[in-house]
Amino acid sequence: MGTNINHFRLHRFAAPIAAVIAACLVLCGRPIAAQDAAESIPLSRSGARVYEPGQRASSSAPVNLAPGPHLLIDESLIAASDNLERQVNTPQRDPAIPNPVITGKEDGCFQPYMSVLRTPDTGRFRIWFGHRVEDFNGGRSHIACMDSEDGIHWQRPARVLNDPAPIQFGVSVIDDGPGFPNAEQRYKYGWYMDGGLKIAASPDGLAWTPLTDGPVLRHNHDITGLFRDTIRKRYVATISVYRTGDAWSGQRRITMQSASNDLVTWQTPHYVVTPDSQDAGETQFYAMDGYLERGPLTIGLVKVLRDEVKVDNPPDPPDAYGMGYTALAWTHDGETWYRDRTHFFDPDPKKGAWDHAHAWIDEQVLVGDEVFLYYGGYARGHKVNRFEERQIGLLRIPRDRYVARVAGEKPGHLITPVLMLNAGRITLNADASQGSIVVEVLDEQRQPIPGFTAQDTTPLVANGLDLPKTWAKPLQALNGKPVCLRFTLRNARLYAFETTANH
Repeated sequence: MGTNINHFRLHRFAAPIAAVIAACLVLCGRPIAAQDAAESIPLSRSGARVYEPGQRASSSAPVNLAPGPHLLIDESLIAASDNLERQVNTPQRDPAIPNPVITGKEDGCFQPYMSVLRTPDTGRFRIWFGHRVEDFNGGRSHIACMDSEDGIHWQRPARVLNDPAPIQFGVSVIDDGPGFPNAEQRYKYGWYMDGGLKIAASPDGLAWTPLTDGPVLRHNHDITGLFRDTIRKRYVATISVYRTGDAWSGQRRITMQSASNDLVTWQTPHYVVTPDSQDAGETQFYAMDGYLERGPLTIGLVKVLRDEVKVDNPPDPPDAYGMGYTALAWTHDGETWYRDRTHFFDPDPKKGAWDHAHAWIDEQVLVGDEVFLYYGGYARGHKVNRFEERQIGLLRIPRDRYVARVAGEKPGHLITPVLMLNAGRITLNADASQGSIVVEVLDEQRQPIPGFTAQDTTPLVANGLDLPKTWAKPLQALNGKPVCLRFTLRNARLYAFETTANH
């Protein structure tokens, strides 16, 4: 199951008659050959990249730093560093959370895909998930929802909603907010059926009406996802295709992306997550979802599948197979995505755990100073007892703490590229409770600026998400001037810094 997207373009068919036939099929809402859709996009049409440590920003022009958080997840804001280690901050399971929070047997969950939204005015949570159908058909599902006051404990029983149309797989819901001009279409729902992505709309997230009769994007694998890209003011669809490629053997599940202004007409998609020769075994990518915007960065979560791996030896049952974990991905421009090879979240190694085989994070929700991470867990394998052993759990991490730059007893240094701050305040997301962090402001030649040197400030020696940084002179004195920031860490971890606009 998965999000698949392949935008239909008539000119991509070699013969005009094939284009006419395909167009008729789209208008009639009938599926065209899935392989035609998948193979019509060349692999060269790709924004898929793999993060490699040490990649530096190449531009020499000053970076106009907008107000907001700036995560040190890659080297885009690092021009030079020494004695620092990049560490992925793996989420930890919390025994205080009654996981799984959505169950297979009681709640009817039968997919690892869900959407969780929090209403801004009330703070209440709602989760939509794929619910099994009455006859336990493995190729059909319903959309169900549950509500919660805290995002942890959910009000039962689950409400199984009326299907807007037959649903194969997928539950991807977005909320355009109370100010959306067409109140009847405030909520949008995407799912896979009839060979592609289908879209419905709703005034309340409960009663759904299809926007079109047929799929709006065609692809040959059954994973689809929707995301509201507020940075670029557009909708983004993430879809999965199943195909061969020069960099891998056999058929693999890989991920594509397309964009739209109206959810009906879509751009030609391009690849955003693909394997390469360094990926182990039969690495596949079931989907990328769980998007969260932080400053200029959009963070996604990749569901990595190793279908050839046996979780236990011997496996139980004997034909049990498949292991899945989550990796980080991110984009600076909305088109090119960097995938981290490092595992972000792994299945529970304890045999018998409900998430022993798969741990696929599918949703991120910002809740105060934390991010709630909702994930699908499988107990024994990819296709084992899917009606009871595919369930949903919850993790929590401090805000923006995905990746740290870490120094030990020997001080480490980090210097940013030349920046245009235009800020009245800087805060750090860091843990210096066992050491210290000193921040200096340098000029373009990396020379200390009087009033902003190490002697003009107090080292930070605390752990916090918004540790304020001050100097002898006000930061506003540097507005309009190109500067660099130099961080000196000792026994400390730096995750991000945030700039606040002048008032």
